[in-house]
Amino acid sequence: MKNTLFSIVLFLGLIFNTLGQNIIKVACVGNSITQGPGREHPDSYPLQLQALLGENYQVKNFGVSGRTLLKKGDFPYWNEPQFQEVKDFQPDILVIKLGTNDSKPQNWVYKADFKKDYLELIASIKAHMPSSGKVYICIPVPVTKDNFGIRESIMVNEVQPFLLEIAKESGASIIDLYTPLKDRADLLPDGVHPNKEGLGIMAREVAKAIQ
Repeated sequence: MKNTLFSIVLFLGLIFNTLGQNIIKVACVGNSITQGPGREHPDSYPLQLQALLGENYQVKNFGVSGRTLLKKGDFPYWNEPQFQEVKDFQPDILVIKLGTNDSKPQNWVYKADFKKDYLELIASIKAHMPSSGKVYICIPVPVTKDNFGIRESIMVNEVQPFLLEIAKESGASIIDLYTPLKDRADLLPDGVHPNKEGLGIMAREVAKAIQ
């Protein structure tokens, strides 16, 4: 009887272990638009993305408000514990939505480093991902009203072209979050941060790309 129970427990353990290995881990890296109302808040786009993708995925929110991609920016993402945490997570899928805070005047003076820093960020995290891992670069949501020093003209005319070049050089795929919200100023109350509905549109676009 003991041997039978032991065999059943062992068998169930193998099943659960196998199921765990099939979970696809998704890391969402970004600034306040990724962090949303909170990293564990159900309205944040990563948690809305989790609901859309379902139980075969594990989505984690690594967004940090106000952070830049640029190492020389005022608040670099590189200096945050989340940068190490995303590497420790060893995601199968990496979704990056950075660049908005880089458009601020005090940060964009270092624009010559933007491509180099972005490629290095991707490489740093990819080193901890499986060889089959996928990287997605997001074209950030529109700035419907310049605010907090964030400038739409810089985002469209300078940041976006850089992102397309970075995707091509790194082999990453692009997710366009700009177009779906371009004419929806009503969903960005302060001109920069989407509300719950806007974050839901972001989540759907990311889910569509991943699936």
